[in-house]
Formats: sequence, structure tokens, C-alpha cells
Amino acid sequence: MNGESSPLLFVPLGGLGEIGMNAAAYGYGAPGKRQWILVDCGLTFAGEEAPGIDLVYPNLAFLEKEQKNLMGIVITHAHEDHIGALAAVWPRLGGAKVYATRFAVELMGARRLAEPGAPTIPLNIVDPGKPFDIGSFKLEFVPVAHSIPESMALAIRTPAGLVLHTGDWKIDPTPVHAMATDEARLRALGDEGVLALVCDSTNIVRDGASPSEAEVAKTLRGLIVEAPQRVAVTIFASNVARIRAVAEAAREARREVVVVGRAMQRVVDVASECGYLDGLPPFHSPEVYAHLPRQRVVALLTGSQGEPRAALARIATEDHPAITLSPGDRVIFSSRTIPGNERPVSRIVNTLIRQGVEIITDRTHLVHVSGHPRRDEVRRMYEWVRPKIAIPAHGEALHLSEHAAFAEALGVEQVITAYDGDLVQLAPGPAEVAGKVEVGRLYQDGTILIDAHDDAVRERRKLSFAGIVSVAFAVDSRGEIAGEVEVEASGLPQATRAGASLLDLVLDAVLRCVHGLPRQRRRDVDFVETAVGRAVRSVVNGAWGKKPQVHVLVVSV
Repeated sequence: MNGESSPLLFVPLGGLGEIGMNAAAYGYGAPGKRQWILVDCGLTFAGEEAPGIDLVYPNLAFLEKEQKNLMGIVITHAHEDHIGALAAVWPRLGGAKVYATRFAVELMGARRLAEPGAPTIPLNIVDPGKPFDIGSFKLEFVPVAHSIPESMALAIRTPAGLVLHTGDWKIDPTPVHAMATDEARLRALGDEGVLALVCDSTNIVRDGASPSEAEVAKTLRGLIVEAPQRVAVTIFASNVARIRAVAEAAREARREVVVVGRAMQRVVDVASECGYLDGLPPFHSPEVYAHLPRQRVVALLTGSQGEPRAALARIATEDHPAITLSPGDRVIFSSRTIPGNERPVSRIVNTLIRQGVEIITDRTHLVHVSGHPRRDEVRRMYEWVRPKIAIPAHGEALHLSEHAAFAEALGVEQVITAYDGDLVQLAPGPAEVAGKVEVGRLYQDGTILIDAHDDAVRERRKLSFAGIVSVAFAVDSRGEIAGEVEVEASGLPQATRAGASLLDLVLDAVLRCVHGLPRQRRRDVDFVETAVGRAVRSVVNGAWGKKPQVHVLVVSV
């Protein structure tokens, strides 16, 4: 297969150099005839660098220019960091068909129904292990264990060679009613000959192997059965194995399960349709909660990451219409805190503790395990697959670097450390970073999609640091101020260090500036606005040490 001369390319557009926002393009063919597929299209969450922004998507401008050659989009699994950007960016990609397993397709369909105005994307169900073709690419889903049903590695066959794109995975011999990683199929691919392995790096810095989901289920069973009062469990809504483990523990404890949160209910509905919750008693809506004895209820909650409008945050602030907690109740955080969410999670934990609620986290109990492989699991993957080329993926720079060193120590012929935007030529010849393509980030700003470099975000950053001062007044035909000068400020302290009113200082600066201008200049509205703006920034900076945004409106009367 490696005798063909047409290039085989790998282009990460998100997820290499960061955790989240996964999107990878594969190209095959000569320039001008090259065909592309996109593997995953995920989001990440904005931090303090983007005030007012919640969701961040990969900028797929490179594929937008290649949309006539984009043969399809393949989704490895239904986590938000792999599917969350699809609805927003798909209209820019020329109507490409999307291929995924049944669970992912059903969940994407349920999300679309819950989002007014979402596009109707052509979703195609593909069965694990059943080959399917997209253009020049011959593809196959290979089951792998992860923290959501139907996670798949993707075997990508071309005349230039076979690439295995692992997606998110781990090795879990007891995954709790989910698919185990298909060792036999991965070994068979290794026997066939794998040119390149593009592999998950999330937990490469951790030795050993990840604990099994079955161990978490055992811990949850004990915590729920032994609880004296109400139990609330907050998890990632997509973790169906964890939902099932909680429900089975509740049944053993003769408790009813109440599902709280739209995202949780959506996953429960889809998981039920796909058979992953078969054999369990029916779940209840939040309205039933108040009518159940405290010793007979388990609430499944969204909000494990401290999201302010999710169920757990609203319960902690006593703002939820149907769910309350009382002293002696038990809340189990069966999740990990994503880096950057520590403060909001801690705020909720402390609020609940002050209310007398017992908090249990993975700090003291095995109530969560990662869905990603540690070093021993990664070693086994390399032993099964035996690739000629290793490309670490799904990680920040530290993870990619550690993974690269690990692969080299295992004796892989070539290791390529690539980042978003690198154009990696896998074949023919030795693998190399052969160029760069345009990458970046798009922000979901309300209902509008904007570029990360948009002035609106830059200005918000300034506002969040130093506030805003607005000045408005009129100038008559003689160049005199007509009427009162209106001054308003937001985000500034009221008084200086010496106790003087900051607004009074601003007003004095405006008057001094205008009166100090030549009378002819005072009739030039644009000139006056610029001069007053400089004067106000200067006086505030002198008194406060920060330069606010200053808006000046001068009207000629």
C-alpha cells in the first residue's frame, strides 16, 4: 500500500497543544485532486481571556476553502469536545455528510431539537466494525472503552498507508455495560501494518493504568446504600455507565432516581432509546422529588463543573424550583474538576458545607475514574498496533512532549510532535511537518459567531480590567459649554486614595481641557472629543493607576 506516490496528510485544526476543541483533517491525493475528511469537530470553554464568551470553536477556514473537496465528517464519539462545534461551523463546510455511531447520531439529533435555529445536518449511522468509504478513504470504527457509549478509534486506509486515529480511549476490562477496547481488532490492524498512530495523550504523565468503571460503581453502591438521608450525585451528563451505576445502587438501596437538568435528561432519553438503561426502574422528573421520603431518593444532577445556571449551583443557592438539600444530606461529586473550573466548584462545595450538607469527592473516595489511558495502557496500544510513525494528540504541550519521549523510548521509528496548524506529510517518504495552514478560534458571542481577534472581545478585556467613563456635553457656536457636563462611570472606585471623588476629578479635567483649548478649536467636535478623552484617561490614571475606556460625546448646538 505504501508504493503510491500521492501524499497522505494529517492536519490538526484543534486539540494538539490544548485539551478540547478536537478537530483533525486528513488529506489524500495530488495537489488539485486532493480529497479531505474531517475527524471530530469539538468545542472548548472560554476562560478569563474572553469575557462574555462561553463557547470556543476551532476556526476551520482551511477546510472552508477546501469545502468542495471535503468528502465527509467523521465523529469518534459524542463528547462536547468532539461534537460541540458541529452545529455552529457545519454551515460553513459546504454541506458535508456526517458519519457516527447510533448513540452519537441520536444525541446530536436530540440536541438539535433543543436548540432553535440549529441546522439540519445529514447524519449517517455507521456500525462498529463495518467498513465504510468516504471518497478515497476506506474507514472502519474500532470500539474503545471511554466514559461515554460507543467511543470509537478510526482506522483510515488509503493507498499510501493505514492510519489509526484513536480518539479518546482507555483499557477497561469491566466498563459497566459499555464496549471494551477491542484488543483483537487492534492487534489485527497492527498485523496489517499501521503507518501512523495518532494517539490520545491526556494522561500520559500518569504511571500505571486507569482504574475500572466497575470500581467506581462499587464505591457508589456503598455510599448510596449507607447514606442516612437524601443523596445527590453530580456527574458529566454524558457518562451513561455512571448513570447506570447510580441507578443500580439506588435500586439496591430501595431509592428512586430523580433526573435534574436538561442535559442529563437528554442523555437519559437517548441512552434509554439505545438500550443502555434496559432493566432499570423508570427515572422520575424533578417534580416528584419533594414527595419522596429523604431516605428514598437519589438525585442525578448536572453542574459538576460549577456552571452557574446548572442544577447543582441553583440548588446550592436555594434557587431551584423543585430541588432542595438539608443538613445531613449527601452530595457526591462523581467527576473531575476540569482545569479552570476550580473556583466555581469550590464555591458550591463551600456553600453546601455551610448548609450542613456532606460532600464526597474523588479526594477521599474512588467516585470517579478518567476515560483516558495512563502510560501502561498507552504502552499496550503501541505493542498491539506497532506503528511506524507516532503522533501524540489530545493534549497540551506538556502532554505531547511527554508522549513523544515515551514513544521514542518504545522504539517507534518516527515521532512527530505536531501542533494545531501543522501540515504533516505522512507519506510518501519520511514523515515531516511540511508546512502550516490557517488555524485559530471562533467565539460564540450570544447568537453571533465571531473571530477570537474581534475588537469586541479585546475591548471587554479592557473593560473588565479598568472600567469605562462616559462624558457628554454640548458646545455652542461661541465654543462655550452649553448646559451641564454629564459624567458616568462603571467599574471605577468612587474615591481616590486621598478620599476625593473620582467623578469630581473627571469633571474638573473636562472643564480644564475645554477651557484650555483655543476658542476656534472648541467648535471642532472631533478635536474636542479626542482632547477630552486624553485628559480624562490621564487624570484617572494619575489618581487610580489604571486607564479606563473613555467615551466622549460632544454635540454642537
